[in-house]
Amino acid sequence: MERTITFAGDPNIGVFARVVGDIAIIPPDSPEEFKTAVRDALKVQLVETTIQGSSIIGSLVAGNSRGVVVSGLATEEEVGLLAEYREVLLLTEHMNAAGNVILANDTFAAVHPDMPSEMGKAIAEFLGVELVSLTLGGVKTVGMAGVATNKGVIVHPRASGAELARLETVAKVPVGTGTINMGSNLVGTGLLVNESGYIAGNATSGFELGRVEDVFGFLE
Repeated sequence: MERTITFAGDPNIGVFARVVGDIAIIPPDSPEEFKTAVRDALKVQLVETTIQGSSIIGSLVAGNSRGVVVSGLATEEEVGLLAEYREVLLLTEHMNAAGNVILANDTFAAVHPDMPSEMGKAIAEFLGVELVSLTLGGVKTVGMAGVATNKGVIVHPRASGAELARLETVAKVPVGTGTINMGSNLVGTGLLVNESGYIAGNATSGFELGRVEDVFGFLE
């Protein structure tokens, strides 16, 4: 199966889509080729919507099997659609690009280090996870500096030993480092993955794909 794709020619597929377990949230104007590739690679149900009228779903949505956290600027119609698949928490504070500032699976939520503590606690309680506030490779937008499933976590290749150690204490799954799209450190911008499979931006090298397969346990 082909493991790479673009979104209308753009390899930064993680900016436009967000995979949350058995669903993939994608823009309504997604090319048919993209829809088919995501559905086939990840074995997901597609949820087609904008968020606050925008197609950059990956930057504005985060979550796990229990719920999704969404920008508070999402419309009532957008929230209603998401609510058919998950419980929804709206971020109404200034730091509301949920996909950028939250990295989560069913065990933990890592959040932007400048996020207000009460907001972080609310997110952790909503998702039913342990909270950790940290950077990855010095990057504060942890939702784009890493990707997490219940089988593994891949993060910025320059993540420090201290950052990795903090993440490993809450993740309870293998944590590794890697790049995407021929050297991009922000792995979340170019990778969609769940327990069933993965798909990456088409600029991703064979070596980078191998690293993804290793971290998330897809090697046979």
